[in-house]
Amino acid sequence: MLTEEQLAKYDITIGIECHVQLATITKLFSGADNDARDKAPNSVVSPIDFGLPGMLPVLNRKAVNLAIKAGKALNSEIARVSRFDRKHYFYPDLPKGYQTTQMYNPIILAGYVDAPLEDGTSVKVRIHHAHMEEDAGKLTHFGDYSLVDLNRAGTPLIEIVSEPDIHSPAEAKAYATELYRLMTYAGVTHGDLYHGNMRFDVNVSIAPKGATELGIRAEVKNLNSFKSVERAAEYEFRRQVELLEKGERVVQETRGWDETKQRTSSQRSKEDAQDYRYMPDADIPPIVLTDQEIEEIQSTVPNLPSFYREAWKELDFDSTVVNALLLSSETAQFVQGVLESTNKSIARRVALWLLMTIDEELDGDNSTQKNKISISQEQFIALATMVEANELSSTAAKDVLAEMLKNSNDPRKIAEAKNLIQVSDEGAIASIVDEVLADSGSAKAVEDLKKGNDKVIGFLVGQVMKKSAGKANPELAQKLIRERIK
Repeated sequence: MLTEEQLAKYDITIGIECHVQLATITKLFSGADNDARDKAPNSVVSPIDFGLPGMLPVLNRKAVNLAIKAGKALNSEIARVSRFDRKHYFYPDLPKGYQTTQMYNPIILAGYVDAPLEDGTSVKVRIHHAHMEEDAGKLTHFGDYSLVDLNRAGTPLIEIVSEPDIHSPAEAKAYATELYRLMTYAGVTHGDLYHGNMRFDVNVSIAPKGATELGIRAEVKNLNSFKSVERAAEYEFRRQVELLEKGERVVQETRGWDETKQRTSSQRSKEDAQDYRYMPDADIPPIVLTDQEIEEIQSTVPNLPSFYREAWKELDFDSTVVNALLLSSETAQFVQGVLESTNKSIARRVALWLLMTIDEELDGDNSTQKNKISISQEQFIALATMVEANELSSTAAKDVLAEMLKNSNDPRKIAEAKNLIQVSDEGAIASIVDEVLADSGSAKAVEDLKKGNDKVIGFLVGQVMKKSAGKANPELAQKLIRERIK
C-alpha cells in the first residue's frame, strides 16, 4: 500500500488525444450512413469501406467544414493547405491495410483550451494540432474466434492532440469535459458518449519532483466518460509510482481500462510513427482553403461556453452551478433566453429549477445525447413570476413544477387546482395574526419574543400558516407579528 509520502515524491504529466466523431450524414470517403447506432453488423457499409480493389475515395466536404468549426472552438489556426496520408497496419478491422489520416499536414494547427476546475480556477491546455481521419471497424471476441463489424469503418473523425500540460487527474477530467462542451456547442459532433462519439486516449507519465525530463508514458485507450478519464489517470499514477518505488521501470505500452475493476491492464507495446510506414495518399487531393471560406464557415459557429460564462456573471452563480448548466448547449441557450427576456432574479430562479428538472451529469456509460427540456421558457417565467409576486411560496412552487413536468399545464392553473395560491392581503392575514397572538397557546412565545428571543418567531409564523391552511404569505405574517409585538 502506497503512503502519501511516496505519492508526494512524484509529479504526474498527462496528455490526451481525443477522437471526435463528426456529425455528418455520410462517412468520410463513401456515401454510406454515418450513424451506426443499433444497426445490424456490416449493414451500413460500401465497397470503399470494405476496401475492395478499384474503389476510389471521395472526400466529404461537410466533414471538412465541421473540422474548420472545431478549429474555431479550439482557438486554432486552420491550415490553408492540408493533406491525407496512409497509416499502414494489418488488423482485421481495417480491410484496406491502412488508415487514411493526416500525419504531416493536419487541417487544424496549434491552439488552446481553458478548462474550468471545480474550485473556480482553470487550467490552460495547449493543443498541438487536430487532424482528420477515418475510423476503423469493430472486433468482437468470442473465445477462440472473433467477428468483425465494419459499420464504423470510414466514420469521419478529428483527433485532437493536446500538449502534456495536464498535471492531475482532476485537470484531465476538466479538460475532457470542456472539450465535450466545445465540440457539441460548435455543432461538430452529436456528443453521444455511450456510442463513442467522443473517445479519449490518456497518456500518463510520472517523474520525481523537480525532474527536467518526462518519464516513460503509458497510454490508456478508448475512454468514453469524464469520470473514466479521471479514474484511469489516478490509477496509472499509483501503478507507476508503485513500480518505481519497487525499483522496477515503467514500460511504454498501450493499456485498456476496466470500468468494473477500476484498473488498467496491458494490451500491447506502444508503436512509434516509423512502425506505421506513413506515406502520402495519392488518391485524395489536398484540401486547399481560402481565408474567405474559413471565415464564412466559422461565422456560423454558435455561442461557445465562454460566451455564457461571461453573460451569466450577473447571476452570481458559483462555478459548480455554471458548469452543470453548461454541460448541454440546449440548457445554456434556454437560460440565456430567459435572461434576455426577463430580469436577473427570475432568470436565476429559473436556472436553479432547471438543474432540478434535467440530468445535469452527462457522464458515464448511460449518457444520453441531449438534455430535453419539456417545459417552455414562458411557463418557467410564469412560475417564477408568481413566486416573485409572493403568490406562491418556494416550497409550493416546487410542487407546481413537479406537476408541470408531468403534464406541461399552466403553472397558475396547477397552483389554483392544488389550492397553493398564497394570501397576501394584509387585512386578511392581520386578523389571523391577531387570533394567534391572542391565543393562550402563544402567550409564552409572545413573552419570549418581547424579551429578545428571536427564534420563537418561527413558531408564531407556523401558527399563522396553520390557521390559514398554508395560504398566508409567511414573510407578511412575520412582518405583522413583529409590528404588533412592538
